[in-house]
Amino acid sequence: MELERGLNGRWIHRWTFVLAAAGSAVGLGNIWKFPYVAGENGGGVFVLVYLVCIALVGVPIMLAEAMLGRRGRMSPINTMTYLARESNVSSGWALIGWSGIVAGMLILSFYSVVAGWALHYLLLSLNSAFSQIDAPTAGELFGALLANPGQLIVWHTLFLFITLGIVCAGVVKGLGVAVRTMMPMLLVLLLALFLYSATVGNLTQATHFLFDFNPQDFTWGSVLIALGHAFFTLSLGMGAIMAYGAYLPENTPSLGKMVAAIAVLDTAVAILAGLVIFPIVFANPSIEPGAGPGLLFISLPLAFGSMPLGSFFAAVFFFLILIAALSSSISMIEPTVAWLVERKAWSRIKITAFLGAVIWLLGLGTVFSFNIWQELTLWGRNFFDTLDFITANLMLPLGGLCIAVFVGWIMNKAFIEEEIGDIRHGIYHGWMIVLRYVSPLLLLVVFVMTLVDKLGS
Repeated sequence: MELERGLNGRWIHRWTFVLAAAGSAVGLGNIWKFPYVAGENGGGVFVLVYLVCIALVGVPIMLAEAMLGRRGRMSPINTMTYLARESNVSSGWALIGWSGIVAGMLILSFYSVVAGWALHYLLLSLNSAFSQIDAPTAGELFGALLANPGQLIVWHTLFLFITLGIVCAGVVKGLGVAVRTMMPMLLVLLLALFLYSATVGNLTQATHFLFDFNPQDFTWGSVLIALGHAFFTLSLGMGAIMAYGAYLPENTPSLGKMVAAIAVLDTAVAILAGLVIFPIVFANPSIEPGAGPGLLFISLPLAFGSMPLGSFFAAVFFFLILIAALSSSISMIEPTVAWLVERKAWSRIKITAFLGAVIWLLGLGTVFSFNIWQELTLWGRNFFDTLDFITANLMLPLGGLCIAVFVGWIMNKAFIEEEIGDIRHGIYHGWMIVLRYVSPLLLLVVFVMTLVDKLGS
């Protein structure tokens, strides 16, 4: 089959790509997951390892993935098929695209359920439900939500419906408009919440917690989680960056600078989220910073409930989480939509609706993980935790490893230089060395350690 390139639209401006990719990266991984994962793994030491993973693995592979997308100008599957042919190598490299879209669909299935929690809590905060709330009541409130599959399904459905509506509108009118609106809004809300948190919370203790280096807290488990989270939060290995790179205008300059800007923005938001959440947490001695996934949904309502203007800022906070979740969720389904659009079987609306139904059904597994299926476990994990582990710790790093190997060792170097030739000579060679040796080695070590850790348990 002859592949036609460039069928799916273009970003109006190259900085729309930055906002779109940053929106994909900046999501629940930064605001929901990063703070509690940092809390569970000792704070500062985890942040340091996470930053190293971003620099040595995340940024080089993100640049490679964006470059592949711009070169192929198609969905991830067809891009990898085309680029493999162009470099005269096996079309089996298209598995990178297949793995990415499967990972994205799996992640969105549970991501939508968690984002639904934020919708529920936004409504509660608008009704001042957290005013003067106590710890037992906050726990009971969250527990009651998880124990009610009907309610979870309603919020899961509503969030997914909003996501699908944006994707149905297409690249320019849907994705482009959404990211140009949501990303600035997210940053403004986050900065406002930071000022509030710094004023009413314990910023000093939060800063020490996030940035003090405690060697005794360093474990291999922290490295595994930090690398998996770096991939999760940067949306690497799931085809999103490749799909968004395909929408870049012809001869867009400074791809390296744009990728660096995305990584810096993503990391800054993750750290800023920690500086929003932990001052509030430390202002309440009864709240543990390592409270796990319930940190946002048990601890923060308790904290907001006892603070000045707490109901208002609780609503702002959960609206922020909703915006962040939407900016990421649209990127998880777009690679699959783009591939099916290229096949010209159905219209974009029908394709999006069909995929939404599949994701909705998969999401029921996560919904039931907290109630009627909570006794069903695999490797000691429920359905939700199993999907999270498989995607973040296995599929995304493995996809990133394959991207690094393909670009570093397989792809014709003349084609690479055509796409990112504006990068300085020394930086280009440094990037290739990291992509060939450092990133794959780190990924292999951590990937093997993840399997050993899992098999050992």
